[in-house]
Amino acid sequence: MIQAPPLGLYIHIPWCVKKCPYCDFNSHEHHTSSLPEQDYLNALLIDIDSELNTVDGQREIYSVFIGGGTPSLLSGNFYIELFAALKSRLNFSPNAEVTIEANPGAVDEANFNGFIDAGINRLSLGAQSFSNTALERLGRIHNSDSIYRAFEAARLSGFDNINIDLMHGLPDQSLADGLEDLSAAFALSPEHISWYQLTIEKNTVFYNQPPTLPVENILDNLFMTGLDALADATYQQYEVSAFARESKSSNVYQSQHNKNYWQFGDYIGIGAGAHGKITNSDGSIVRRWKTRSPSDYLAVKNTLAGSSVILKEDLALEFMMNALRLNQGFTGQLFECRTGLDFCTVESAIDELQSKGLMIQHDEHYQTTAKGRLFLNDVIARFSE
Repeated sequence: MIQAPPLGLYIHIPWCVKKCPYCDFNSHEHHTSSLPEQDYLNALLIDIDSELNTVDGQREIYSVFIGGGTPSLLSGNFYIELFAALKSRLNFSPNAEVTIEANPGAVDEANFNGFIDAGINRLSLGAQSFSNTALERLGRIHNSDSIYRAFEAARLSGFDNINIDLMHGLPDQSLADGLEDLSAAFALSPEHISWYQLTIEKNTVFYNQPPTLPVENILDNLFMTGLDALADATYQQYEVSAFARESKSSNVYQSQHNKNYWQFGDYIGIGAGAHGKITNSDGSIVRRWKTRSPSDYLAVKNTLAGSSVILKEDLALEFMMNALRLNQGFTGQLFECRTGLDFCTVESAIDELQSKGLMIQHDEHYQTTAKGRLFLNDVIARFSE
């Protein structure tokens, strides 16, 4: 029997100073002196009111993620007003994790205090690299000094849960270059590091004008050596590209919002281009997405661009695409609660993957092996057959 999973809230801010050549997110360069904060606030509230026609407003919000674009372009006052309005409409958990993404090159340090006052308690800093040469090749608007200043300002404002985003496999990056980036991040001692490989996506400048990327043996060596370096620095891998330090409260530094995605949880999506996933009382699971154009979204003609019900035959694959990213994997009970399917529908695939050394059962959890994580796409594809 399918059960309503934990509920998160995703808020998309669509503007940035400059579109990076590798970015395929819904981000739009904004060239005027100020952003239409009040108009966007009004549109977001109309959007959430529309969502509450289909989502039970009494369901508790366990986490919030503000992504983009560059959310740190908007003022602290914008977020204070936004969250005051959201909390009058939604049932927020007292311990809700609330994350905002910040670009070190688009940070007004005075806004950090406003973010804290709004109830934002986690910062994700998009460093990507500490090498000025690499940052220039990536088209970033910041340099390494900007990262250090932004991190220090965040600490002084009271952020005690900070993630640093780093990429590896960058254009012309050597093994030493990649490890130096990790060492620089370790020196700052953030609570969380997201460390992921640069991929070339369609509809990006890099796709049409491919840069020279490291050869495969450098990529492999950097990945394996980097994993060891992260472990030595006490960052425990809990997902393919996510590493967290332990705290007195156990897993509090693991991204609760992203874990909800990976455990096939629900989330409301508001903002231009935002996506959401909602489990209805009848057991159907619906994905919803909003109009991508900021100008169309601000016009508030219809923020909803579309929706679709996940077909029963696709549920196992959808679940595995998320859950198998976690080192801990999933339990049979979680699979049944989140999909409404009997566990027996995937048992034969799991047995086959176990026989190949790609999955194991540890206590009640089914998870990929170290080898399975290296061939994760192949493991996931088995559940589409």
